[in-house]
Amino acid sequence: MSAFGDRRLLAGAGVALLRANLRYWPTIAPLVAQQLKRWEDQASNIKAPELQVLALSKLHDERFNAEVAATLATLAPKEHRRTVVEAIVAYEVMYDYLDGLTERPNPDPLASSHALYRAFTDAIAPNPTPIGSYFASHPVQDDGYLQKLTSTVTHALHRLPSATPIHAAAARAATRCAEAQTRAHAAPTLGTGQLEQWAASEAHQSQLSWQEFLAGAASSVLTVHALIAAAAQQHTTPAQADALDRTYLSICALSTMLDSLIDHQRDTHVGQAGYIRYYPHRKQLADDLTAAARRAIHSAQQLPDSTHHVMTLVGVAAYYISAPTATSDFARPVTQRVHAELEPLITPTLAVMRTWRAAKRLRHPTTTRTPSC
Repeated sequence: MSAFGDRRLLAGAGVALLRANLRYWPTIAPLVAQQLKRWEDQASNIKAPELQVLALSKLHDERFNAEVAATLATLAPKEHRRTVVEAIVAYEVMYDYLDGLTERPNPDPLASSHALYRAFTDAIAPNPTPIGSYFASHPVQDDGYLQKLTSTVTHALHRLPSATPIHAAAARAATRCAEAQTRAHAAPTLGTGQLEQWAASEAHQSQLSWQEFLAGAASSVLTVHALIAAAAQQHTTPAQADALDRTYLSICALSTMLDSLIDHQRDTHVGQAGYIRYYPHRKQLADDLTAAARRAIHSAQQLPDSTHHVMTLVGVAAYYISAPTATSDFARPVTQRVHAELEPLITPTLAVMRTWRAAKRLRHPTTTRTPSC
């Protein structure tokens, strides 16, 4: 049975999609382009060749991540949208850059990644504690590029009226995201036991399996984006921020697991292992995915701007389900269950996503990488 039993919710989500598009293209998209150009210019000034190449390739190959994250800025009052876009784009660029940095082999991957990801948590901390260079355990420095990203997020967030009420929830989301990424990238050196033990411990007091918690934690950057947008609202409360955090943990879990599912064959071919390796059976994966979707929809209905957050959930699912690999024999049994869970709203959203993918293939026929949340 579909999670969309309430016709008012269904209609409201459709209206939210239309409203978001009317705001995004004329007002948000140009701001995103400006901010991405700003960081391309900064990355071009990195003196270390390997880090310059990494930073620029991330901006080129994964710019869609920032473009999608910035759709949450459509929730911000007009007078704060520029600031929200500035914070969201810088935070997403930082996330993608750190992802690339911490994937690199390192003799002490936990220490190196923990130092680097301090930038990620410092960015949304009310009073970050300076620790010197974030590259203390890294062989090469990036001439302050990471510090500039961090300070940009901090200063932008502090200009928003409800920065203080969202701080605790944002810090929680950023910390679990940093730890999940750190431990996942350390797995090739240290094994998966340390990752599974951490996820099981953290998930113990939640309603989630440890696999679902891990998937949600790994892409909780999206949760912070939603909280940045909420900080632009005059009367956001800590309780509302906590509810956003819970809702987006499930949305992020759905995103990470679908991403890993549709990339399974590519990842296997290049010798990588995605998050679905922690599921011994695809039925358990399908169960967790549909449960995450149902839980997120139920939780989103209690939030301000509830229909927009439902629309975000459906958009995330449609993005991955519209991928050509989502119809493979391996992925289809799982994606079909998620599709059925999100009917009927996902049908028009899928049509939009498939049209967008077709147009993208015509413009960039060799681009096959699916960006993460």
